[in-house]
Amino acid sequence: MRPPKTKDLAETAADDTAGAEGDDAPAARRGIQSVEIGLRVLAALAAEPQAATLGAVAKRADLSASQAHRYLASLIASGMARQDEASGRYDLGAQAIQIGLAALARTDVFAVADPAIAEFTRETGRSTLVAARGPLGPTIVRWHAGRTPVITSLAVGSVLPLLGSATGHAFLAFMGEEERIGAVAQAKADDPRAPDIDVAAIRDKVRRTMSASVDELLIPGLRATAVPILDIQGRAALVVTMMATPAFDRNDDAAILGKLQATCKALTERLGARWQ
Repeated sequence: MRPPKTKDLAETAADDTAGAEGDDAPAARRGIQSVEIGLRVLAALAAEPQAATLGAVAKRADLSASQAHRYLASLIASGMARQDEASGRYDLGAQAIQIGLAALARTDVFAVADPAIAEFTRETGRSTLVAARGPLGPTIVRWHAGRTPVITSLAVGSVLPLLGSATGHAFLAFMGEEERIGAVAQAKADDPRAPDIDVAAIRDKVRRTMSASVDELLIPGLRATAVPILDIQGRAALVVTMMATPAFDRNDDAAILGKLQATCKALTERLGARWQ
């Protein structure tokens, strides 16, 4: 059932806020608040994993059902939301999708992520690398040296093994099934000495913990833990890997991993994607 035609968003909010602020509240102030509340409703709608009921949107936006109903009506009129005629549930409209896609098109993932990872390195002292998936495999695109240098032959431009590195496992876990099968077959063809791993088990563990770790698998004395930054399709757009030698206390690893996960989660959400 479609909501009845209502006043525009500014008029709706003026009614909603009049009781709270009094009839003497400046109209301009009420108008600004109307936009804020309307965006709050839109954000609540976007936060739902699928088309949502009026009650779910109202609860998430911290509004009464009647208030949320009026705002949704205005959002529907502007194309920012839509309502399914059969179920009555609400979802994002074509206009909202277009705005989201335009924002994504103007977002340089690396430019957004790199300063945050540099700050993580400064705060924790751990060396980190940022990798993208290139035509030859996971490729290092940035290296941030920590307070205690990690001596290794790896450098910007180095390609990491898909099956034998924490970075590779993080990429592997967020590939589609067909893509994953092809990538594993190619990795084995390129390197017959690649470790024989349980791909399904690694995928499940990485997606459950949102991290991948190897201990002295790629380089003796080096332990590495990788965390993905996801794109809107749920793929790993970038993977950030922190490295440690025996000079770093293993007892600190869990807390520092938590900081890296929080950083990558914030970057994922900034890119308009959902953290698993």
